[in-house]
Amino acid sequence: MPDSKNSPYSHIGATKVAARLPGLDIEIIHRRLPEADAERISINLTATPSFEAFGDFLEAANPFTFWLRAMELAWAPWLQAASAVMQPQSAPRPLPSLPRPRRDDSV
Repeated sequence: MPDSKNSPYSHIGATKVAARLPGLDIEIIHRRLPEADAERISINLTATPSFEAFGDFLEAANPFTFWLRAMELAWAPWLQAASAVMQPQSAPRPLPSLPRPRRDDSV
């Protein structure tokens, strides 16, 4: 068991913040080091499943498909905006033609 005097949490001025997300625990510890006139910040990440298991999953997946889906998501708003701009504007309809008076050739 480590000596409590050398423990990073033994100082009174230590601040600890923890967050729990699905599959990830985050712990941030901030403390002053009076003997060195400095501060220390520690960030601890704990993943469930492990980071190695997630890496194995990515290796097993088809990277081309992953890249294709990522690019589709990134470009989708721009492609939709471009197609909206490129569509032909609705031209005003011509006025209905008026009937022309008939010429009477018998006169």
